[in-house]
Amino acid sequence: MNSTRRTSVATGALLIVATAAALAGAQLVDPVLAGGNYLADLATHPNQVAGGALLYLVAAAGSVSIAISLYSVLKKTHPTLALSSVVFRAVEAVLYVVAVVTLLSVLTISQQVNTDPTNQDSIQAVGDALLSMREHATLAAVFAFSLGAAIYYVLFYQSRLVPRWLSGWGIAAVIVMMTACLLALFSDSPITGYTLLVLPIAAQEMVLAVWLLTKGVSPSVPQPRASSENPPAAATVDTTTAPKVA
Repeated sequence: MNSTRRTSVATGALLIVATAAALAGAQLVDPVLAGGNYLADLATHPNQVAGGALLYLVAAAGSVSIAISLYSVLKKTHPTLALSSVVFRAVEAVLYVVAVVTLLSVLTISQQVNTDPTNQDSIQAVGDALLSMREHATLAAVFAFSLGAAIYYVLFYQSRLVPRWLSGWGIAAVIVMMTACLLALFSDSPITGYTLLVLPIAAQEMVLAVWLLTKGVSPSVPQPRASSENPPAAATVDTTTAPKVA
């Protein structure tokens, strides 16, 4: 297995791991936070929330690893843009870690609900503030993801390392994702409230993952070939004007 093939397999696996970890983390955490009395729910499900936080960390590590894995291939097309995609996805990972830290902080605050019943209002206010910070960090992370993903999908489209229908789908899906981010930003609502706008990029990345695992990336960018019907003319000597030797 050559290096390009190894990169394709690694990237495809990372896409699946990162997506699966994020979805599994949401399945563990979101139901606990959904109720109005979420602090009491957190206090009674600490291990469930801690497991979700761990899965979110796995997803964060996977997000930056995807861009690092692709860099070795995409830098041949445009080194600066390829590096930019790594930077944006690294920012995404950092912001996801911030979101996990705030989630764990809310979990710590929730333990005081039963131990300090006299300060319920203060505890609730701190919990609400931490949850708001988590949502904003997550929104900023999705913005960073969208920019990083847009860059490497454009590079995929230019280089034809994957079929253009697949990279074009990625570009369109990222635009839809950015629309969801803007709607969430100006409505001050969680990005998770725009599931329908998130689905196109989620589906595209799974298709991309399968493609990379089974087909891989093209070994080189197709180059235009000279037409065999019009071969380049060979250099000739004009005998009519050349001097004659007696």
